[in-house]
Amino acid sequence: MERFIEILSQGQILGWNILRMIFVTTGTQKFQFDRLIKKIDELVGEKYINEKIICQSGFSTYVSQNFKSYSFMNSEKYNGYIKNCDLLITHAGVGTILEGKKYNKKILVVPRMEKFGEHVDDHQMQIAEGFYHKQLVYLCQNINNLYSDINETRDRTFSNYTFNNEKFVKSLENIIGN
Repeated sequence: MERFIEILSQGQILGWNILRMIFVTTGTQKFQFDRLIKKIDELVGEKYINEKIICQSGFSTYVSQNFKSYSFMNSEKYNGYIKNCDLLITHAGVGTILEGKKYNKKILVVPRMEKFGEHVDDHQMQIAEGFYHKQLVYLCQNINNLYSDINETRDRTFSNYTFNNEKFVKSLENIIGN
């Protein structure tokens, strides 16, 4: 307990809000997503973001100076960070978005873009727009607005996502049975 109080005090002295955590994930595509990691690093360095940041950076080459980053992590650790974060900032990976919705997380989606060498096309923008229009996530359309988008995401109330696993299983059983 004494060590926890010491860590808490150090965090407060440094201006960290260690009771809150942002999980940033770039997925596992074999493309970099330096644009997102660099912008988060700048916002932390300039003290716009003072929460603890944990990042899964994938194949990105930019090395953050101001927060802890892991290239990859096992699914238990990854899902644990999603479960315990206060804000999830993610690429437009459907699996990650749905995992965040499973835990009713506020989700800011920053789609990978072809023009930045982050993917082969812009399908992630289409995915992100679909979730955004259903009021399930907030969409960052311009990385230069990331800080205001983070605040907007925190302030919004989002729709719940209804998982239809039971319906899916019955449909699959009907297909297999026939």
